[in-house]
Amino acid sequence: MLYDWIKALHVIAVISWMAGMLYLPRLMVYHCDAPPGTRQSETFKVMERRLLKAIINPAMAVTWLAGLWLAWQGSWYAAPWFHVKLALVLLLSGFHGALSAWVKDFAADRNVRPARFYRIANEVPTLLMIGIVVMVIVKPF
Repeated sequence: MLYDWIKALHVIAVISWMAGMLYLPRLMVYHCDAPPGTRQSETFKVMERRLLKAIINPAMAVTWLAGLWLAWQGSWYAAPWFHVKLALVLLLSGFHGALSAWVKDFAADRNVRPARFYRIANEVPTLLMIGIVVMVIVKPF
């Protein structure tokens, strides 16, 4: 019974993490159009910081903790599909780190990337999520 509750917690955390990871680069696309120092730019800074600190960071922590517990309880560590999933989650976590750095750049008015960069970056979590879901549901190997 505990396994099912932890799995539910894991899925809820993953959904929250992904929602934030998909929304934050979109905010950055719009932030690029706001001149530094304007009211609009300052509003984007607050939105980006709060999204990262209040939703994305805690959701990632819960995702990892619950996911590692599930892998341990289910003895998934030896499964090849799990190794691929783990690698994809590590890449997603690296992207999370990049988002954190970009939020700091915007906060300090140091962003040098165009909106197009963030539009393309916005696709990264989607592609990683597809791979992760396929590994977990289909378990192709």
